[in-house]
Amino acid sequence: MQVIYEDNHIIVVNKAPGEIVQGDKTGDVPLADLVRQYIKEKYQKPGNVFLGVVHRLDRPVGGLVIFARTSKALSRLNRMFANGEVHKTYWAITPIDHSPLTIDRNCAPTMFNGQCSVVNVQWSMVNGQWSMVNGQCSMVNGQLTLTHWLTRNEQQNKSYAHDHEVPGSKKAQLRLSCLATGDRYQLLEVQLLTGRHHQIRCQLAAIGCPIKGDLKYGAPRSNPDGSISLLARSISFVHPVSGEELSLQAPIPDDSLWKALQRV
Repeated sequence: MQVIYEDNHIIVVNKAPGEIVQGDKTGDVPLADLVRQYIKEKYQKPGNVFLGVVHRLDRPVGGLVIFARTSKALSRLNRMFANGEVHKTYWAITPIDHSPLTIDRNCAPTMFNGQCSVVNVQWSMVNGQWSMVNGQCSMVNGQLTLTHWLTRNEQQNKSYAHDHEVPGSKKAQLRLSCLATGDRYQLLEVQLLTGRHHQIRCQLAAIGCPIKGDLKYGAPRSNPDGSISLLARSISFVHPVSGEELSLQAPIPDDSLWKALQRV
């Protein structure tokens, strides 16, 4: 466990892929328990240690997780997350050769005979801005905004994306831009505009860009360590008690592909 930031009210840690944030039916030790033990030992606290789980990351995903150390911070952080006042940025690696959407350094969609295609969907350009004909996506200032309606299958623990509203669906939006392109993979930056179950994994798969290693959402093969190449890279928010503006960043995984794409 790597602590990125801590004070009397909050603690932010870098979760490793494979760790679970909160206990589940597997019985594996959750990250929340490790953080409690860390606080107990570091500050020599007697008895139980208060720690509030504010949000979660999927088990195969690494990156920043915020915990609350006081009830005041917990209630305020819960409200901030609900109101969209906590801004999270993710990095994802997707295979180029598995994707009908190849984004260049300026995030311009690949052109086919004058039309841009994302899973057989046509695009049009109006006043220098890309927009998808059915309104699913738009390209503005080098960022692609994806809009889907997601349904969740509890038994499969999987979400499904639809290009229009269907019964039981929830609207999901994210912004997408390209940071680097290698010979076989591209590094994408994702900003969540909504918070849905497996949202990034599901929406990228829906446009033909499954995250490297994500077998559940269509990747052709797994990563050797069982992770998927998705990182909760940075988070910015106003401290729930002090009012200080915080902007925190997770380190790049100790992996040759991540480091190679970061250098491009």
